[in-house]
Amino acid sequence: MGFKIMSETLRYRHGSVGRARAFRQSMTDGEQKLWSRLRGKQLEYYFRRQMPIGKYIVDFVCWKEKLVVEIDGSQHFTNAGKEHDRIRDQFLKEQGFRILHYDSVEVLNNTDGIIDAIYENLKNPLS
Repeated sequence: MGFKIMSETLRYRHGSVGRARAFRQSMTDGEQKLWSRLRGKQLEYYFRRQMPIGKYIVDFVCWKEKLVVEIDGSQHFTNAGKEHDRIRDQFLKEQGFRILHYDSVEVLNNTDGIIDAIYENLKNPLS
């Protein structure tokens, strides 16, 4: 199973589809709150949640605009988490994706502001 991105076909890592499905069923409070605002083209753009891209699973992706939105919990602020994110972000950027990171607490406390920032980035990718 795969899909075309840039000039190469990215294959899902064995088991990543099942892991993504499990992640969709156990989303954090921040992910659930943001998903309630992204789903169903509420921002005029279609988003998917917990999607495998290559060997990584991203929180949210708008394929049309090649925009990934990541909600970072405490595990992302450890040295190992930061290194994993750096490597994943580098891979995604090499595939032509833009990545937005938001802290999970920020998502819970400022959902409207984050939705505005995501929408602005969709409309004006260079902003």
